[in-house]
Amino acid sequence: MACQPVVTSRGLTTSPIPFGNRTCQIDFDFIDHRLLISVSDGGLASLALQARPVADFYAELMARLAELGVGVKIHTTPNELADGIPFEQDYTHASYDAEYAHRLWLALVQADRVLKEFRSRFIGKSSPSHFFWGGFDLALTRFSGRVAPDHPGGVPQCPDWVTREAYSHEVSSCGFWPGGGPVPYPVFYSYAYPEPAGFGTAPMRPAKAIYESSLHEFILPYDDVRLAPSPDALLLEFLQSSYEAAARLGNWHRSALERKEPIKTPGAS
Repeated sequence: MACQPVVTSRGLTTSPIPFGNRTCQIDFDFIDHRLLISVSDGGLASLALQARPVADFYAELMARLAELGVGVKIHTTPNELADGIPFEQDYTHASYDAEYAHRLWLALVQADRVLKEFRSRFIGKSSPSHFFWGGFDLALTRFSGRVAPDHPGGVPQCPDWVTREAYSHEVSSCGFWPGGGPVPYPVFYSYAYPEPAGFGTAPMRPAKAIYESSLHEFILPYDDVRLAPSPDALLLEFLQSSYEAAARLGNWHRSALERKEPIKTPGAS
């Protein structure tokens, strides 16, 4: 059993993963740049996050887990990468830039904070704000509650049954992505599955948001949000606008899924 990573006050965590009658948790610390392993029986281990081949890092991680009595086997080819190299064979990738790892984490912290506020507006089924290693994005997904048609699959190095399970029900999904491929810069994104007719041409706020047809997603450049007079307000406008397009065109039962008024914190006027 695995848990989807989430953002923490120091990096990313797997959260507790059951292992027999114990749990194991792995944390990336992007302040002190260490990987920390903790087990519910008190076992602890750590690895330095530094430049070295992926294969060496993987071997040490597996060895530390075994020493703690958490002997596991994983699928070692990275998901969602067409040219992914199995970890134990990867001597090609050997870099680690502590400054940029820290800066990415800071961006994730801010994105996570706003995604959680956006999540509070929805009373239907919703995922947490969580991080996907394969796509390397922070995502939040809302569900209409209705079954979706089978996803065609075809995601590199990811079994089709995984993708079909993930998209077994209608979704409106959004998040933050550092970029790559057709979008070589960081963006916030939003998409719907199945994509309703007219979604790609739906009016979108703010005006700088565009529909990227190769991804079937609306995107808003991270820098436009970062440099805005009110970054939170601009990002929430984008998230709400793109969700409304998906829900309206997809005929979601919105009155049963959305809060009529925002949640007020104690003491707020």
